[in-house]
Formats: sequence, structure tokens, C-alpha cells
Amino acid sequence: MTAPLGVSRRHEFVLYFDVTNGNPNGDPDAANMPRMDPETGHGLVSDVCLKRKIRNFVEMVGPDWAAKRGIDERRYGIYVTEGSILNEKHREAYLRERPDDPDVRKARKLTPKSDEEALRLRQFMCDNFFDIRAFGGVLSTSINAGQVRGPVQFAFGRSVEPILPLEVSITRMAATNEAEKKERSEGEDDEKRGDKRTMGRKHIVPYGLYRAHGYVSAPLAAHPTKGTGFSEDDLDLLFEALTNMFEHDRSAARGEMATRKLVMFRHNSALGNAHAHELFALVKTWRVHKGSRHDIGAEATDNWPAARSFADYSITIDEKAVPEGVEVISR
Repeated sequence: MTAPLGVSRRHEFVLYFDVTNGNPNGDPDAANMPRMDPETGHGLVSDVCLKRKIRNFVEMVGPDWAAKRGIDERRYGIYVTEGSILNEKHREAYLRERPDDPDVRKARKLTPKSDEEALRLRQFMCDNFFDIRAFGGVLSTSINAGQVRGPVQFAFGRSVEPILPLEVSITRMAATNEAEKKERSEGEDDEKRGDKRTMGRKHIVPYGLYRAHGYVSAPLAAHPTKGTGFSEDDLDLLFEALTNMFEHDRSAARGEMATRKLVMFRHNSALGNAHAHELFALVKTWRVHKGSRHDIGAEATDNWPAARSFADYSITIDEKAVPEGVEVISR
């Protein structure tokens, strides 16, 4: 498989997405409540959560994406999938490297025999798995395929205003067995009979607009030995995933989620032409109500009703302040 050249220009991006009556990212250490900053009340969505949605999207559309562009569809495999055995994916690299070695198929432990072989094993993993090529990974398990530092990285998503999660009880009409049915019908009073119908609870955010930052490093994509080979086609697919990943990730627990805006900063060099934090500051979120617009948290908004839709916000980009050598692309 001939790998395309890695991206040659640095990128940053700002992703806005929202949730209505759903849980965007439950915290398993807090009874699956929406993740929150306990000091400010702002909602959080982990980088791992966002990467999972990208993986799912690429797994679904990758082969068609590759076919339309004349790319080998094997490049769009996904390393971290539900129920997969990671060691067996590492074994694929060794089978390619040592096709005549009968021990490779059954060995519980495998390690590279030389630095050159280690590079080839690492390259196999980058060439065949989109998420390794993009996000990197620690592949040094008992069947050792090395380590990869990925060029694509995310920060946590954070709601633009504090959120107030609600806990909702869920009931059911059916009984699990005959004993439960009898207990329901013969309960002492209506309240106790009602208790038997409760089957669980779920947490929702009535509405929240979240903002996440991301980075694409050209040197980590295109370096002759350390680069993963993350290409321009991969970059296009990444941005396509960020735009559409929620459209194919529906569930009752997550309510209604959607990407609302994606702002990309493309530098004209590998090392970049401006600091990332300066570019992110050019993208601003405002609160709007009845034709008025103010900074989030401004005193003038104290008596405004809580935001309950994307229409309660406005997003602006100060394109006049964009430094020379940086291009702004907005979706």
C-alpha cells in the first residue's frame, strides 16, 4: 500500500455543538450525570467522547470515501472498536512483516527484532487504521507495535454557559415476572404500587451549547520517520466527520445533538503563522434576546430567560484581525 503524503500545513479549529434534552457525555464516577466543572457549573465533554464519534463516522463512511477518491479502502480501518482485541490487530502487522514465521500466528508475546522492523510495524498500523494515523496510540502491549503520537488532538468541550442537569425517573407498564405483577396489583396503596413501576433514572441537560478546540500538527503528520502519514484526504474526512458525526449517533440518552458551527484556521506553513490561543480568541460567542446582543455573563443579561435553543446565541469571527498567512474556513 502506497501511503499519501502527510498534511503540510498546520490547522486549528473551533467546534460548536449543542444538546437539547439529552446527556452529551455521562460521567461514570457520578451515576452517569452530565460531566460538569463543579466550581463553575459549566458542562464538559471529554476529548475521548468526541474521538469516539469521529471513529464511528469514519468506520461507517470510510470505504465509500476512499472509493470515490481512488484510495485503498484499507486505510480507513478503525483500531478502537467495540469488543475488538487490540493484540490481534497488532498481530496483523507482524503477519505482514514475517509471513513465513509460523510462530507469529499463535505467539502470546511478540517484539520487534530491530529498530527497522519496529518502524515498519508502526507504519503498518498508521497505514491501515485511520484513528492511529490521526490520534496516535500506545501499541506497546504484549504483542508490541510501538507507540504513535498523533497529529490530531482535542481539548475538552465546555459549555459556553453553566448548565443545570435534570434527573428524570423512567417507569414501565410491564412486569418482569408473575411475582412482580402480583405485588403491583396487591400493593398497600397507590404510592407503593407506583414504586414498583420505576425502572431507572436518566439525567438530561435541557439545553447547552458547547465549544471545543482542536489541533492538527503538520510535523507529526509528515515527518519522514515519526510522521503518521495523516493526509489531506484524511483531513477532509476529519472535518466531514466533525460536521456530520451527530447525525448518525442518535440515542434516547443523548437527546438531540447537532454540530452548529465549525471554524477552521489553516496556516500557510507547517509550523504555523500565529499562536493558537490568539486565533481561538477571534471566535466569540454572544447571548442574544429580542434583538439585543451582549457578552455572555454581562450584567445586561441578568434578567434574560435561560437559553433554550441555538437561536439564543450568536457566533462571530473577527476576520479583519486574522494574521497574515492564516486562512479562515467556516462551515
